[in-house]
Amino acid sequence: MQRVCFLLKVRADRLDEYRERHTAVWPEMLDALSATGWRNYSLFLREDGLLVGYLETEDFAAAQAAMEATDVNVRWQAEMAPFFESLDGARPDEAMKPLTEVFHLA
Repeated sequence: MQRVCFLLKVRADRLDEYRERHTAVWPEMLDALSATGWRNYSLFLREDGLLVGYLETEDFAAAQAAMEATDVNVRWQAEMAPFFESLDGARPDEAMKPLTEVFHLA
């Protein structure tokens, strides 16, 4: 199982709305994530907007590609893009660059 951690930055003026959106993630989005191999997926948000994402999957590149092929992901990413800083024209899911794991205690 591959563990993946990534960072994004949520705009300070959108923090409350970002939190609210994630209290009611669309059921079809949740189904798509599960169906494409995203497991133990968590998002952690710091008060300054730093967003830490963590997930487990067999193959992150394959899981990302499978999500990209879903209609619900296209819609979700379009709605979420305005919440983030520094995407440089990328969708939020394209800006998820995994961090290098340097230690793990099992």
